[in-house]
Amino acid sequence: MAKKHGTRLPARVKGVQEVKLTSWREFYPFVNGKLRNPQDYIFRGQRMSHWPLESSLDRALNDMGKQADAAPLARHHLHEFRLAMRGRRGVNPKELKEEEDEGELWALGQHYSLLTPLLDWTESPFVALYFAFEEPGTTQKGARAVFALSRSLVQSMSTGIAQKEQLGSPARPDILEIITPMTDENARLVSQGGLFTRVGFGDDIEKWVRRYFSGRGPNTALVKIVVPEETGDRLEVLRALNRMNINRRSLFPDLTGSAAFCNIRLSVTGY
Repeated sequence: MAKKHGTRLPARVKGVQEVKLTSWREFYPFVNGKLRNPQDYIFRGQRMSHWPLESSLDRALNDMGKQADAAPLARHHLHEFRLAMRGRRGVNPKELKEEEDEGELWALGQHYSLLTPLLDWTESPFVALYFAFEEPGTTQKGARAVFALSRSLVQSMSTGIAQKEQLGSPARPDILEIITPMTDENARLVSQGGLFTRVGFGDDIEKWVRRYFSGRGPNTALVKIVVPEETGDRLEVLRALNRMNINRRSLFPDLTGSAAFCNIRLSVTGY
């Protein structure tokens, strides 16, 4: 897909475009030069390029063979979390009601490793690149991925879908929600420029985009940026991002982040 003068953009297929870089060093010029309106996108990094954009709760329910009962199980799961966290949110926390603040409750649970229907995203492509390369891969040669999702396109499409749903229907419309929590209990979220997405149970982001977008128009709803990894690339990426102050210390502003930063500095020469 690449020529000597840089990465050539492949055609969109139902709103999705997959771009294969020839080196991680092409990531910066691609995001800032070839991604149309990069400020319109949110980003997610994944260690394995073939992993689908599905939530931890969906994966767990699939593994348990309970996907058919996902909606009632999720409601019960969220209710159990709300009961279990009573008295453990500090002094005078904001009251969160399951019916009115469902997104806030799921986001709080996501922060503390609860299985949820949410996916983590960030407003920074370079924070996403960090999370794609932070952990060692299964091999020293493979591919990582950073996804870019158009906020305006999916929100516009979701608004149209919701308006077509029958009024008063108890079922959740088949929309892609972008959730920005407003509670003060997750300093990491602020440091990471973090936010979340949610689609229906048993679905994933790429499937949803392909279902509702034809690929026409100047922009693309979802861009999958495949970043190759050769031997030694991971450490080079981490060093480069550290020079941009993107590291565990800045992204996790607590003692856990400080300790992890020192561990990486100890193990990575020149960090």
